[in-house]
Amino acid sequence: QVQLVESGGGLVQPGGSLRLSCAASGSIFSINAMGWYRQAPGKQRELVAAITSGGSTNYADSVKGRFTISRDNAKNTVYLQMNSLKPEDTAVYYCNALIQPPGSTWLNNYWGQGTQVTVSS
Repeated sequence: QVQLVESGGGLVQPGGSLRLSCAASGSIFSINAMGWYRQAPGKQRELVAAITSGGSTNYADSVKGRFTISRDNAKNTVYLQMNSLKPEDTAVYYCNALIQPPGSTWLNNYWGQGTQVTVSS
């Protein structure tokens, strides 16, 4: 079994910063891409940022220049540094990872439980 455990959400004022973390644990041979998605009330879940095992990154246009995704492969952990936060960034943020189980050649898709980020004065 694999678990993704997120932390770092909370309430922040507009213009503030938060750092989200997501640690993967369990039966893992390797982790391919990792990423962060978010879902605001009444909206579909959307990709915020993603990072490959080699460090290539991809961002939603709405967060470019404000958010930075990074990962520590030794710790099976992905981070999302969020700066200059806006009220429209308010959402539940979900960690996602493509993980290769030991002894396999395929990838399984896993999600974290979600962490609430609220940007409000």
